[in-house]
Amino acid sequence: MPGAVIAGMQMYEPLSASTLTVLHRTVSDQAVTVLVTPTGPEAKDWLDSMTKRLEKRIPDIGERRAFLITVHYEATRAGLDPELVLSIIQIESNFRKYAISSAGARGYMQVMPFWVDTIGDPEHNLFHLRVNLRYGCTILRHYLDLERGDYFRALGRYNGSVGKADYPDLVLNAWRRYWTYSTALQQ
Repeated sequence: MPGAVIAGMQMYEPLSASTLTVLHRTVSDQAVTVLVTPTGPEAKDWLDSMTKRLEKRIPDIGERRAFLITVHYEATRAGLDPELVLSIIQIESNFRKYAISSAGARGYMQVMPFWVDTIGDPEHNLFHLRVNLRYGCTILRHYLDLERGDYFRALGRYNGSVGKADYPDLVLNAWRRYWTYSTALQQ
């Protein structure tokens, strides 16, 4: 399954005006170029650990570190665990920037183009790293809020397979198996 793209048939769901406004505002902010949190040695340890884990998927060290800094920032900004976002990227696109699913989802987090029309700007390019992560993290945060913190159901919504176990199980297993970070593990 290394070349497969696991995007489901996520469908547009009508959103309230207030939700649309919040989501639009969320995807419209500008990028940040530094690892925001955690700070100090913990940030370096996290970045070093994740850089090693991602080496085979993104060979260039500079690209890999910029990717991880952006993942960390966008996930944290949305109130998500960066390792969960890495797990989603692994399952959705296998870390391929230009992945396109049979359903038309695009980029690392396999964002459906209707989201650009719904909450974004026509100039937003879903193959741009920050844009793709901003949308993907914003959408997942929306689904987590909608499902009151239930990861299983939120992941199902994200993939367009709510109520089915395959996709949430893949993501949660990848999170546990490959991407969990603990300072205790680094000692």
